[in-house]
Amino acid sequence: MITLHHLEDSRSQRILWMLEELGVEYEIHYYERDPETNLAPPELKAVHPLGKSPVIVDGDRTFAESAVILEYLARTYGGGDWAPEFGDPGYWTFQYWMHYGEASLMPPLLLKLVFSKLRQPPVPLLIRPISSKIADQVDRAFTDPQIATHFEYVDGFLTDHEWFGGSSISAADVQMSFPLEAARMRAVKAGQYPQIDAWLKRVHARPAYLRALEAGGEYAYGPDVDD
Repeated sequence: MITLHHLEDSRSQRILWMLEELGVEYEIHYYERDPETNLAPPELKAVHPLGKSPVIVDGDRTFAESAVILEYLARTYGGGDWAPEFGDPGYWTFQYWMHYGEASLMPPLLLKLVFSKLRQPPVPLLIRPISSKIADQVDRAFTDPQIATHFEYVDGFLTDHEWFGGSSISAADVQMSFPLEAARMRAVKAGQYPQIDAWLKRVHARPAYLRALEAGGEYAYGPDVDD
């Protein structure tokens, strides 16, 4: 049986979605974030040295990193439906989107999140106007233009493609779900990128996605009233 070490409000939610899509037997070990730091608890370091989630254990194999986990699950349990084989015309497109989400799209989103902390406690009230100006300048000069470039690119791709990995849904769509969901919370407005919104609606309507939400507990980035 597969064991998922699952942290609330984290990338591991998409691993739950993949498991539900595949219909494999699994169990969840739940972890809550530290209420002060919002980081994963130290107990996760007993599972993997980095102390982060997601991590899965399947027999004598332990995997971290979402892209590796998703591709392992797809190729081991997906019956050829969730990841194209090498030589398939869609193989490299699939691989591109499997890596793009974390390697290219997430860094500016993470940077925006980090600098947003300069506008709120625990930054002392007396210096918060200065730190807020620094955050505003970074957003104007770098973060917001980068996010706009990436989201225009993704929205444009989805204009001509229903799914990221080919003509049908694949593990690449599961991988892309977290950055596109997280961005709606902090970086982009509803309706700003209509093709991304339409893709998210397709994702959020899937029964396996909804089952994963029930299984995973707290997850702030899922469907909202706009869906």
